[in-house]
Amino acid sequence: MTAPTARLIVRRVRDLAKPATVCEQGELFPVWRHHPFFTDNPAETLQAERDHRHHAVVEQVIADSKASALAHLPSGHFHANAAWLIQWAMAYNLLRAAGVLASAFHAKATTATLRAHLVHVPARIARSARRFTLHLPRNWRWQKAWTHLFDTVHHPPALA
Repeated sequence: MTAPTARLIVRRVRDLAKPATVCEQGELFPVWRHHPFFTDNPAETLQAERDHRHHAVVEQVIADSKASALAHLPSGHFHANAAWLIQWAMAYNLLRAAGVLASAFHAKATTATLRAHLVHVPARIARSARRFTLHLPRNWRWQKAWTHLFDTVHHPPALA
């Protein structure tokens, strides 16, 4: 049995980041980006690249997690580790869902950004006549995303 050999794969991808705008001349020569990567995966280029991209997404989740609740691990107690892990999983999934519901920007943001924009809300709570009112600041940058998330999660009350 022979050991797999590493190979360099360079994939050429069309750069669509700067499309031509209205009333401008189109591009004379297409611009390409090159994505090199080493692999010992014997699969075809596109399949090997898909596997590497999936691995990069998993690494981003791990890095994001280590910057938040998983920074408390390992503890000296098994049950404390289990509790942190369960709380992290619930908070991570809820924040990701909230980000997707809030806006396209927040759908791709890290959990630290989601906490800063959507959870740590600079608001004032007022109580009058047994009703709570949340006063958001004027010209708050994330008010539209926050209110979209709030309206999506909390349907308006039914009419009597």
